[in-house]
Amino acid sequence: MPPTIHCVRHAQGYHNLSIANESLHDPSLTLHGEEQCRTLSDRFPSHNKIDLIVTSPIRRCIYTSLLGFKPALNRGVRVVALPEIQEASDLPCDTGSSVETLSQEFKDQEAVDLSLVHERWNSKEGKWLPTSDAIEARCIEARRWLKARPEKEIVMVTHGGLLHYLTEDWTESGKFSGTGWENTEFRTYSFLNDNTEDARMSETTESKKRRRGSERSLTKTERMELRETAKKNWEQHDQQIQGTL
Repeated sequence: MPPTIHCVRHAQGYHNLSIANESLHDPSLTLHGEEQCRTLSDRFPSHNKIDLIVTSPIRRCIYTSLLGFKPALNRGVRVVALPEIQEASDLPCDTGSSVETLSQEFKDQEAVDLSLVHERWNSKEGKWLPTSDAIEARCIEARRWLKARPEKEIVMVTHGGLLHYLTEDWTESGKFSGTGWENTEFRTYSFLNDNTEDARMSETTESKKRRRGSERSLTKTERMELRETAKKNWEQHDQQIQGTL
């Protein structure tokens, strides 16, 4: 039986404060972001069911994992960093630190497992290109990895932009800056029984009701149209930001 995945967007980082701050390299959480993690810890209903925490190796996600899921960590649950779920763009704020830097910073955090993070994971080249095709391929790889895990319930802490590619849900993708996910928002997904290599996921009914009530779900055609529009808007946004650096 494939695991249930609780997808979580990281807490507020310094890059979320202004467009200018998107030029910061791998920024950490703000004080407000740390407070959001404490609120997340209070609101998240399934700490006692979590068997594994998977995180983007970008610092704000690792800290969200450590601060937002302490009850699970206190039970000995590990935090595994997975490069495939790093943020989509190649802006400085979405480019991770070196393996050496991360190893030094989290050396006293026994729960943090960086064994899957290798050199050039943050190069934004080759497999790690910030193109739609490359991002979608990484997300398929990440979903396959998650689907094959032996755990029953997994928390995955990642990024607002990447979450649209990973879940293939583009609803309200422009609600916030580059995403429809609020900081520390969590949604729950299960894998479809379609036996495809893409290992697609679907948000659970309970999760949808928790955040949308009785709102009608979009059709497949509407989801595809949203996807194309969002991708074009994000590409234009990244080009504009890169032009100011």
